[in-house]
Amino acid sequence: MNRTIKSYVLRAGRMSAAQRRCYDALFPRFGVPFPDTPVPLDFSSVFGSGRPITVEIGFGMGRAAAEIAAANPDKNYLGLEVHRPGIGRLLWEIERRGLRNIRIIEHDAVDVMEKLVPDRSLSAVHIFFPDPWPKKRHHKRRLITRPFTDLLARKLEAGGYLYMVTDWADYAAWALEELSATPGLRNTCGGFAPPRSWRPKTEFEWKGLAKNHEVWELYFEEDHGSEKNNGS
Repeated sequence: MNRTIKSYVLRAGRMSAAQRRCYDALFPRFGVPFPDTPVPLDFSSVFGSGRPITVEIGFGMGRAAAEIAAANPDKNYLGLEVHRPGIGRLLWEIERRGLRNIRIIEHDAVDVMEKLVPDRSLSAVHIFFPDPWPKKRHHKRRLITRPFTDLLARKLEAGGYLYMVTDWADYAAWALEELSATPGLRNTCGGFAPPRSWRPKTEFEWKGLAKNHEVWELYFEEDHGSEKNNGS
């Protein structure tokens, strides 16, 4: 897959002193460099264990990612983000909570998923409040669109899931259609999913709820058996 259209805009957000300190001190330990010659990662070496891997694409300021990782020390979490202030904030959370089961890649998620993540290696993919690109001429930039969703499906191991949340109605309908058409994924809810009690609200979400924004959730499970049966 070769998707050259970027699904994000790199905003030069200002880092706080604490975020800068954490980035400089902790990224060498918890960051995974994107290599000049990319090869699939050996997650056991990256994390020092063979625990199940969840990838979160675009973790924002990282609080929800840190809460999920703290609640599940038996799982490993790989966060993908391009905005450095958010990376610094997540590293601050990692230090504050004493987390050891998170790693971060500061790079385009499409490149990472395509070139660094082995097929059938993930127990889950989390995508919480991706940029909705609301203008029609920008819809091609939306992350949740085929063929990228096909790539995500290939990365899920048996029993894995993809979990997306958005507060943009048009994007929710778009994503539901794209994911429903993706070979190797199955919607067990028949439509939009009920909220998962274990997912903490993001800072972005709290701001939206204060403005009475509605939230839509999509939860798809790996279904490669069906893909084979359909001759795909």
